[in-house]
Amino acid sequence: MSEENQKKSTLIDWDSRYAGRVPYLKSSAIRDLLTLTNQPGIISLAGGLPAPEAFPVTEIKAAFNEVLEKESTKALQYGTTEGYIPLKEYLCESMRKYGVPAEVGNVIITNGAQQGLDMVGRLFVDEKTVVCTEGPTYLGALQTWTFHGAKYCTVPIDKEGMRTDLLPELFRQHHFKFIYALPNFQNPGGVTMSLERRQELANFAQKYGVFIIEDDPYGNLRYEGKDVAPIVSLAKDNTFYLGTVSKTLAPGLRCAWVVAPEAVISKNVLAKQSSDLFTSMLLQMAVHKIYTSGMLKDHVANVRVLYKERRDAMLTAMDKHMPKDVIWTRPEGGLFLWVTVPSIVNTTEIFEKAIENGVAYVPGVAFYPNKVEDGLHTMRLNFSYNNPEKTKKVLNV
Repeated sequence: MSEENQKKSTLIDWDSRYAGRVPYLKSSAIRDLLTLTNQPGIISLAGGLPAPEAFPVTEIKAAFNEVLEKESTKALQYGTTEGYIPLKEYLCESMRKYGVPAEVGNVIITNGAQQGLDMVGRLFVDEKTVVCTEGPTYLGALQTWTFHGAKYCTVPIDKEGMRTDLLPELFRQHHFKFIYALPNFQNPGGVTMSLERRQELANFAQKYGVFIIEDDPYGNLRYEGKDVAPIVSLAKDNTFYLGTVSKTLAPGLRCAWVVAPEAVISKNVLAKQSSDLFTSMLLQMAVHKIYTSGMLKDHVANVRVLYKERRDAMLTAMDKHMPKDVIWTRPEGGLFLWVTVPSIVNTTEIFEKAIENGVAYVPGVAFYPNKVEDGLHTMRLNFSYNNPEKTKKVLNV
């Protein structure tokens, strides 16, 4: 056999070798869009990016240096899957102040909140699973659960968050296994779920035997109004609570946590062991140093001032320059606002034109798992990344 024929005979048909779930893999719309927004001259309102100038670089550097100088043996060694106990103790104490029923035994540290969502998929989602989400919702959750075979039903949001009054009828139709919610400054909608609806959601979960994934990456980024009790405080036996350092410290610190019933945490440990064994001890110990240094309160206060200024700049520019038939949310915190345009405008179709004019956003269709037509006339805008001058400039294009 010639060398050329031998090479041909050993070529592998990779498509026929993949596992059955691989067809569910889809590229993240936001990650694809960020490729375009990285072009020179583009002002991006697309990604959920914290402001780089808000990163506490000095404190992060000092924490890593201190850990490596004083505790390098432990920091560079294998760690427990559950997480670094001093960090967990600190997080538990902090969360309990907000009503989260956190104890060391029912908390696991993860590599970003995205890993927490993926562990939910590993443990609870297969081709028969129906998940109930808000419509619109965070597309990172959709991406990971779709990979595991999930199907979806959606409940709309309004200015008070999830329409909890619609849940009983949705359950009769779809018999979903769990509900995914972002109650604080929802991504992408920017709205906050009222206390009344949180209680209705908790009551529903307890009555119908479903559970709730409460994703709370933005809870510390409140710029006005009062904190609202977390859902997990109202239905602790039916709720997973996810927290992260990404929005208050830096997203490059892939450190997050899940609070869940202790029996489920033991399964989460097994799921994480099969994935990455443990979250970097060096990272966890450095985050713990940052938290216990006493800088966090002032740092978060400064971030809130910065982002409030940027939110206000965007809202002012929207009021001044947007046509009267365009409407948008006015978030009390978080990183985003949600824009609805007239039905004659398709935000996906005009995206390329926006790029040509040096502006980027995320078309609303990315945030709907089923009826993408629900998002054809919407878009998500981020206000945290750009300074007020850039925001005013881009909205006056």
